[in-house]
Amino acid sequence: QVQLVESGGGLVQAGDSLRISCAASGRTFSTYYMGWFRQVPGKERVFVAAIRWSDANTYYADSVKGRFTISRDNAKNTMYLQMHSLKPEDTAVYYCAGRYSLYISDVSSRDNYNDWGQGTQVTVSS
Repeated sequence: QVQLVESGGGLVQAGDSLRISCAASGRTFSTYYMGWFRQVPGKERVFVAAIRWSDANTYYADSVKGRFTISRDNAKNTMYLQMHSLKPEDTAVYYCAGRYSLYISDVSSRDNYNDWGQGTQVTVSS
């Protein structure tokens, strides 16, 4: 079982930048996929971005492409989401997710992840 712990959320203004982190503990992550999802009250948890740990290949939702960057630090077993040009509609609880797999066909489906963090709140004021 991998433990995922998010940090770095907070309150920012529209147009600001923010970086959130997800620290992972457990086995080695050479065959691990990690992703970020976000959720607002009353709505489904939706895909934001994902990264394949082995080669740092990245995937993004269209809504954040060009503004958000996902990355990972092997030495720290930590994944990051750097967010720029934040908008009020980016306000949500951001969840870190992970799964051991050689290949995931659809990294945007939350059903393909079985490790989840507790979430970190990101609030963007207008």
